[in-house]
Amino acid sequence: MTAFTSWRKSARSSDTAQSNCVECRQSWRKSSRSSSTAQSDCVEARPRATGFQVRDSKLGHDSPVFDLAAGDFTAFLDAAQR
Repeated sequence: MTAFTSWRKSARSSDTAQSNCVECRQSWRKSSRSSSTAQSDCVEARPRATGFQVRDSKLGHDSPVFDLAAGDFTAFLDAAQR
């Protein structure tokens, strides 16, 4: 699991203080099956360089964040559609 506050640094940045530049935080995308009611909130996901991260939308920032490889995320989506 990875902290939800992960920042992603520009590929043009290096490790020296003078060349650090832009960082951005990946935003979460809620499942299209979720609505605004508490009973139907479910899963949020966001892309990562190595795959995807998934969390429980009901818990928000308190939710554990699970790192999934791209193939595992695809399998997760396939299973959810059944």
